[in-house]
Amino acid sequence: MGKSKLRKHLILGVLAMLTAWPLGVLAQPKYRVAACDWMMLKRQKIGEFQLAKDIHADGVEVDIGPLGKRVLFENKLREPHFQQLFRRTADSLGIVVPSMAMSGFFAQSFLARENYKELVEDCLQSMDVMGATIAFLPLGGSGDEWKQPGTAHDEMVRRLREVGQMASAHGKTIAIRTGLLACANISLLKEINSPGIKLYYNLQDAVDQKHDPCKELKKLGRERIAQIHASLTDSVTLDKDPRINLRRVKKTLDKMQWTGWLVVERSRNAQDVRNVRGNFSTNVAYLKEIFQTNK
Repeated sequence: MGKSKLRKHLILGVLAMLTAWPLGVLAQPKYRVAACDWMMLKRQKIGEFQLAKDIHADGVEVDIGPLGKRVLFENKLREPHFQQLFRRTADSLGIVVPSMAMSGFFAQSFLARENYKELVEDCLQSMDVMGATIAFLPLGGSGDEWKQPGTAHDEMVRRLREVGQMASAHGKTIAIRTGLLACANISLLKEINSPGIKLYYNLQDAVDQKHDPCKELKKLGRERIAQIHASLTDSVTLDKDPRINLRRVKKTLDKMQWTGWLVVERSRNAQDVRNVRGNFSTNVAYLKEIFQTNK
């Protein structure tokens, strides 16, 4: 075959591949929007995927299940039947699962659980099932002692380094929410020194502490932030909240060249908190208006 014919065949082959490739893969926006299933009252319920579709979210952050006094999370995704059902349903509706959450650690101490590695491994294996790449680990239930120098701090660093290695072995990232400001978070990540541990940045943390989230984001830099919870404490929906300028947040993230998922957790109308469709559809629409258009 001559060079010109070979070149023609190669070009036609590439064009055929591009034509066959799903359009969603070729044209994904820089920022995609998801919502937390537990805050939508759909924790590990099959209806969460249809609800995500109904509120026009691109994805849903699936919780690994409640913990309470159990030894392990109450996690349906250990069972083959639910693994197939959840994955098939999500795929059929075009809903991505970018992350899975260990929300049980909002109330329980990561330092108090002797089986912390088993709990994290459970999450990592479920992420494999759903194709998620980020594990959300809140440290709110661990108190404040670990945030100061001492044995609790050293143990937290040791444990996070250990589970970070576990995440890396799975090709995943554990994104921690610490409640700390940027400088303290940077120091913590340097101590942990694991590519498997990054930050799950929550806009609420800076706003509640009267700090500028844009300045905090700039200090942290692109590489330290795995994912963002783009919501505040419940008061009003994001489109009516004077506490934050999301257009300015977008400009900041654009300059940082950060791309990824913006996940709605709260920002519910405090007068109507159980109106899931109303609150979450409003927040998703507002985030998409700002982050997925050129306005």
